[in-house]
Amino acid sequence: MIRVLATIGLLLLTGCVTAPPVQEMSDARQAIAAAELADSDRKEVDTLDDARRFLADAERQIQEQSYGPARLNAVRAKNRAALALRSIKERSAADD
Repeated sequence: MIRVLATIGLLLLTGCVTAPPVQEMSDARQAIAAAELADSDRKEVDTLDDARRFLADAERQIQEQSYGPARLNAVRAKNRAALALRSIKERSAADD
């Protein structure tokens, strides 16, 4: 009985990771694009470079069908771009 439950759990977990992270990739690309548009002075270069690197890693991992790590890197890219955008907005508000 325990083996059956463990097998079912493993299959469910595997099923969650076998699909490409399409939504996460889209979210990351949109977040990076928004931060790039807002950063006309190029003050968040390092943070945006990190976001782009995470996205590139995710794209490479999708090609390798490593969807779990790709999903993680896509989320990292989105979070890094969101951090850049937040910093840009805070700097802009402080300048006003």
